Amino acid sequence: MMQCLQFLVEPTKNVTAKFKEFRKKSKNEKREPLDESQQFIVDLANDLRRVCQVQPQINRSEVLEHISSSEDVWPTLTCRAFILEWASMLESKKRPMQTDEWPERSEWKDLALTNDLDMESAKRVILTWLKDLRAQPEQSVWPGEQVVVDLDDFDKHWRRGQMATLQSAMELVFWTLLNKELNKETIPQKWLMWKQRSQQICATPYIPHTVWDWICDAGVEVTLDLDTANPDLLISEDEKRMRCGFERKEVPNYHQRFDGWWCAVGTEGFSSGRRYWEVDVGEMDWRIGVAKESALRKGFKSLNTDTGYLTLRLERGTELKALTVPFTALPATSIPCKVGIYLDFDEGQLSFYDVESRSHIYTYNETFGEKLFPLFGTVEIVKDLVIRSPKNRSHCMCPSMCLWG
Repeated sequence: MMQCLQFLVEPTKNVTAKFKEFRKKSKNEKREPLDESQQFIVDLANDLRRVCQVQPQINRSEVLEHISSSEDVWPTLTCRAFILEWASMLESKKRPMQTDEWPERSEWKDLALTNDLDMESAKRVILTWLKDLRAQPEQSVWPGEQVVVDLDDFDKHWRRGQMATLQSAMELVFWTLLNKELNKETIPQKWLMWKQRSQQICATPYIPHTVWDWICDAGVEVTLDLDTANPDLLISEDEKRMRCGFERKEVPNYHQRFDGWWCAVGTEGFSSGRRYWEVDVGEMDWRIGVAKESALRKGFKSLNTDTGYLTLRLERGTELKALTVPFTALPATSIPCKVGIYLDFDEGQLSFYDVESRSHIYTYNETFGEKLFPLFGTVEIVKDLVIRSPKNRSHCMCPSMCLWG
C-alpha cells in the first residue's frame, strides 16, 4: 500500500520517464527480426541522420533516430512502397517536383508487390544517390530551422501515440535534401503542396504546427449568400449556420438560387491568393467545397467536376467521396466532424483537412480559370452545418444558442 502511495506522489516527470522506459522495453520484447526492406529503411535513416544537423546544441528532432534504431518499425509493404517512390523521384528529370501521373500512396503499395528485380533496381538508384551523401562530413547539412521545428513536432506527435509511423517526417528530410535550391524557411509549406499534388488522397496523417499555422493564416470570414440558398434551408441571422426546414419558403427564384439540391454558396468569390475556412459538418449527409462562377445551380444535376463543382460529400453517414467523374471513394477513417478547406488559387489546389486530427483528406489539383465560391450543402434537420473562422474555433458550438431568421 505504501509503495502505491509513493508512486502516486512521485513527480510527473519521473512517472513520464518510467512510462517511456516501459514503452521502450515493451517494444524491444516484441520486436521481430527486420526483413530486407525494413533494414534498408533503417540504414537509410541512419545515413540521413549522420549528415543532417537536426540536433544542434539542444537535444531535439530525434525522429531519424527512432527509425534508425528500429524503434519505429514500418510494415514491409510500406518500406517497399517508400523505396519505389523515392527511387522514381531520384530518376525524375524534374526531381522532386514532378507529379504528372504520379501514383497515389495506395498505388505505390500495389506496385510494391511486384517482382524483386524492380525492388533491387530501386534500391540501387537510392544507393547511388547515397554515395554523394556519404561523402559529406558528419553533421554537415543544415536543413533549416523550419524543417527542424517540424521534425520536432512530428516526434512529439509520435510520442503521444497519435501517428502510426514517422514516415512523413522521413519524407520531409529526404525531400529537403533533394531541394537544395529552395528557401529553407518555406520548405515545409512547399513539401505539403508537393505532397497534395503527388498524392491527392490522405497525403499525410499529420500536418506539423508551423505548416498548419501557415494554412490558418489564410483564414477568411465566409457567410452564406441568402439569394443563393435553397428555399428549404433555414439560415441563421449571422448567415453562418444552415439546416433543412420542414416547409419551403416563398422567396424570389433568382437564377443563382439552388432550387433542387439543398445548397447555398458564400457571398464572396475568390479569383486569386490563398483562402482558408472551416465547417462543422453533420453526421449523415453533407457536401462542401467550391462552385465555379459559371456552374449551373438549378435542378438536381450532379454537382461534380463536369458541372463546375469541386466538393466532398458524405452519404448515409458512411460513404465519403470526392465528386470527381467518376467519383473518388475516400477511406471511412477519413470521415471528419470538422473540415478545413484550403484554397490556393494561384497554385491550383483546393484541399480538405480533418481539423481535429490535422490530417489531409483530399486535394483537387487544376487550373481554376474563373472565380470560385465556397459551397455548402446539407439535408440534416436537427444538426446545423456551421461555418467557422479559424480564429473563432473555440466559440460556443451549441445550436440552441443561435438566433434563427
